[in-house]
Amino acid sequence: MTAPAGPSTTPATRGPRLLYVDHLRTALTVLVVLHHSAIAYSNIPHWYYLETATDPSGTLLDVLLLLNQAFFMGAFFLIAGLFVPGSYDREGARPFLGKRLLRLGVPLLVWLLVLRPLVTVGAYTEAARAAARQGADLPYWEYYLATFTPGPMWFVEVLLVFSALYVLWRRIGFPDRRAPGSAPATGRAPSAVAIIGFVVGLALVSYVWRIVMPMGTPFLGLPTPAYLPQYAALFAVGLLAARRGWPAGLSRTAGRIGFATAAVAAAAIVLLAIGSSGGTEFLGHGTWQSLVMTTCESALAVGIVLGLVVLFRERLDSPGRLRRFLSEHAFTVYLIHPVVLVALGHALSGVQAPAVAKFALLAVLAVPLCWALAAPVRALPGARKVL
Repeated sequence: MTAPAGPSTTPATRGPRLLYVDHLRTALTVLVVLHHSAIAYSNIPHWYYLETATDPSGTLLDVLLLLNQAFFMGAFFLIAGLFVPGSYDREGARPFLGKRLLRLGVPLLVWLLVLRPLVTVGAYTEAARAAARQGADLPYWEYYLATFTPGPMWFVEVLLVFSALYVLWRRIGFPDRRAPGSAPATGRAPSAVAIIGFVVGLALVSYVWRIVMPMGTPFLGLPTPAYLPQYAALFAVGLLAARRGWPAGLSRTAGRIGFATAAVAAAAIVLLAIGSSGGTEFLGHGTWQSLVMTTCESALAVGIVLGLVVLFRERLDSPGRLRRFLSEHAFTVYLIHPVVLVALGHALSGVQAPAVAKFALLAVLAVPLCWALAAPVRALPGARKVL
């Protein structure tokens, strides 16, 4: 068998717009803004503006980051996977990749060439002054290359790779078996046994992966390479879910069980992290703590994704001007939010307050400001073709 090299002669049916998926993506974008707001005042020094916590409330932010990291980017990859098969069916391989390069590659270049210099200017100034005190000169280009990472746009890089691999999969003889022009399936959701099996399999693969790639290990500029098995697995689930109609088939009971499972897993993660007393056993290296951590993280990710999909499908599947505005500008917010957070962080630097209080203040200001600024950015000539 060979996959079609171009669009089918019979136009693929575009299914109804999944408004609840759009709204879920918006909520996850808010979580991205909150996540990076929390890093600024936590004990995890991986952001463009930092005020390391000097009070115990910083530990609460560390816990928030640990739990959020366990699922929110994986959920993004699952949502991305939901829209890939239909886009490929309608466009064919080359147009599909062309649009992906346009809509993902151009924002990536904008980040690297325009926005990243803006968010690193403060750190560069300090580095240049430190170099000058030692009698050395530090040009910006040298600092830029020495500290290079794709920042939050790593997600775009990985998504481009996953999309290219999907095209390769279709073209080398493993096409999705769906008749051209047919509507998306509305089949039953996977069984409880299948879901549990997926969680166990993901946990074991993640455990083995973290023997060589423990949490916190840098790899190709990715901030969280330890979670790559989860990202790949949930993207693949999104591809299958789109074909088999799984989101529509999930029951309310599945959603409630998902949330309950996620709550138990979250509690176990917190207990494991606290029980380590500052140790690193749960980060990887083949320890039993690492196995427990990957199991809990996998259960948390799958459980909360199930719960969120059902919750948004049942409660947030209606249109509205505000919801549409938030959804249309979510990707632009993802692109520009580091600039907003860094600018606000410097503006609030003189405020004396506990870490949690400063996080709350930054978040309350940043979330609406990100969307307010996203509107004029997206209104720039040609921006809507990309954003």
